[in-house]
Parts: sequence; C-alpha cells; structure tokens
Amino acid sequence: MSAADLAIVTALIFAWGTLSARLERFDVTAPITFVLAGVILTHGPLAPLGFAPSHEAIKVLAEFTLVLVLFSDASRVGLRDLRHDMGLCLRLLGVGLPLTIGLGTLLALALFTGVNAWMALLIGAALAPTDAALGAGMIVNPAVPVRIRRLINVESGLNDGIATPFVLIAVAGLGTAEHASGIGPGEAVLELVLGVLIGAVVGGVGGFAVKIARQRDWAAEGFAGSAVLALAGCGYACSLALHGNGFIAAFVGGLAFGAIGGRRSEGLIPFVEETGALVSLLVWLSFGAVAVVPALRGLSWQIVVYAVLSLTVIRMLPVAVALLGGGLSRTAVLFVGWFGPRGLASVVFALIALEDLGESGAEPAVAAIAVTVLLSVLVHGASADPLARRYGPRLAPDAGGAEHAKAHHLPERRLIRRAA
Repeated sequence: MSAADLAIVTALIFAWGTLSARLERFDVTAPITFVLAGVILTHGPLAPLGFAPSHEAIKVLAEFTLVLVLFSDASRVGLRDLRHDMGLCLRLLGVGLPLTIGLGTLLALALFTGVNAWMALLIGAALAPTDAALGAGMIVNPAVPVRIRRLINVESGLNDGIATPFVLIAVAGLGTAEHASGIGPGEAVLELVLGVLIGAVVGGVGGFAVKIARQRDWAAEGFAGSAVLALAGCGYACSLALHGNGFIAAFVGGLAFGAIGGRRSEGLIPFVEETGALVSLLVWLSFGAVAVVPALRGLSWQIVVYAVLSLTVIRMLPVAVALLGGGLSRTAVLFVGWFGPRGLASVVFALIALEDLGESGAEPAVAAIAVTVLLSVLVHGASADPLARRYGPRLAPDAGGAEHAKAHHLPERRLIRRAA
C-alpha cells in the first residue's frame, strides 16, 4: 500500500469514526459506506487519486479479518449461553446450514451455465453464513424477545466457522489456485483435521494461561486484550506452519479459549472484536474497490434471480425445515428465516477466491456473492427496524418463559452497535 493509499484509508476511517452515529440514524451503515467509498475511489470521480490496493494486500487483509471474526465469534458462544435453546441452535446449525449449502449448490448448478460442481459448492457455501450485524436494528430492539435475538445472534456467530471447510474444499476442488494446485479435496480434509487439533491445543492452553494469569493478577489490564489477539493469530500461524487449516484452527481455538478461559476471558474478547471491526472496514472498502463494478458489469438475470432466491427460498426453506416441531410459532420461524443477512464472511470468502483463483476463475462466484451481499445490505438494513417494531410484540409467546425473558447479555458483534 502506497503512502497515498494509506492517507486515503486513514482519512476514511477518521471520517466514519466522527460521523458514524449521525449516519446510522439514517440507516447508513458502515458496510454500505465503505463499499460505496471503494467504488467511488476506483471507478468514480475520485479515481484520479489512484487508489489501487494490491491483490496480495487484499488477500492478507481478508484472511486476517476472517481469523479475528472466527476466533471472537466462537469465543463469545459458551455452553451456558446455549443451555436454554441448545436444541434450536443445533437444528439451525446441524440441519438448516447444511440444507442451505446443499440447496444453494443445486440452484447454482441449475441457473448458471458452465459452472461445475466445485464452483457451485463455492457459491452455495460462501453465501450460507449469516451476519447479524447487518440486521442491527432488530438485534438491539427490545421489542423482539431476547430468546429470538439470541438465537439469530448465536447462529450468525457460529455458521461462518462451520461453512469455512466447505468453501476451502470447493476452492481446492477447482484445482487452479496456487495453494489448491498442489492438493486435492482429500488433502484439504486432512488439513481441516489438523486445524481442529492445533486450534484446540493452542486455544485451550491459551485460555488456561489467561485464566490463571488473571486470577493471580499477573496480566496488566492494558495488555491482556493484546495477548488474546496474539493468541488468535498464533493458532492460525501454527496451523499453517504444520500444514493444517488456519481458519479452522482459529475457529476451534476460539471455542476452546472461551470454554476453558471461562468468565476470566470474557472481558478480553471485545478487544479482538474491536480490532476485527476496524479491519472489517478495510475489507468492505476493498470489496467495493475490486469486486462490485466487475460484478455489475457482468450482471445477468441468472445472478439477480440467484441473489433473490439466496435471501429468501435458499435461506428460509431450510430454516423452516430445521425448526419444524421446535416449538416456535410460524411468525417466529419466518422472522428467523428472513433475518439471515449475507455479510462479512461471504465478502471475505469472495476476496480469498478472487485472489486464489484469479478473476477469470472466480468470476461466477464473485459476481453471485457481490450482488447477493449488496442486495442483503440494502433490504436487511432497511427492513430491520420496521419488522422489529411490527412483529416483535407478536413474538411474545415465543419468549419461552421467565428464564428466556431475562435480559441476558447479548454480545455486540462486529459493527452491530447502533446510535441511540
């Protein structure tokens, strides 16, 4: 990144930081702001400034962001948060998510000509994770029962990590990326297994060390958060060094850290989340700079249809099947099904595919992901507040009793804060 690029990026972050509350009152969110900025800087009136992030820098940025997102989201979700609704969470993650990936893959094969099974899997898996931050108006609205908000939030926190192996196996199966050219799907599965083992060890040991250090006041408060940030990076790097999958190591490491570190570790996770939120702004900027305009130039009716189906049928039908017999009303099932925005994880997957597969190799996937995410940013951002106000009170019977009605802490996931 040149000095001019650095000046532009830091100026944008400063401007957002000073005006964010005002802009969010008008539903102008960080993702749409930085995507638009990326488009204007590279294809609009500010193009003469010469903003041109390198593909290598974008790949590193995207990978680092995904590591922080996977680690922090996994760290936030402990068993005590799931004890009341473990069954519903397992339904969404164990039934709904695989069905979403499968249905998305099948429809990609049916709609897009010249797309093989691996490319279809890449599209279906990359667009399966949800991002609760894009429905922030609903997540922070007290009119919606805490139980429903928690269910959506927990699902969003974990499904990106579960979808990651499918995305990476699809990239390996395409066989054209620099990394994938030397391995096949079988080797990719072995990498995933190593990632699980390494992540569990690094995260578990780190969680235990942090727990003991904080109990005995060995860790200075100003540096404890940095230690957890470094732990996330350490798990990722150790896995890569031992030929494992770094993303799975980050996700499993976060789970192990949160489980073993216990309450002593909870206060440190926001530091990782804040860092991830800051870096995610650059991911949205890069997405707008390198992916949006090419996707719109190649826009076709198939892509538009797929984007609409991705946010409706491909999401809502698997959710309805997964929650069948789960005790929720039809309104609650539709509500949970609708609030499945596609956001940061899908963007990161698209940027990684773009770098690994090249523009020509990743074009079908990047186009479908870009259009779907843009549509999601618009429709979910616009509908979050109105639907929460209108249907939130109707969901009161789904609150689940006094134990669910308590205002348990709902973690403010990346970019989920809203102006008061």
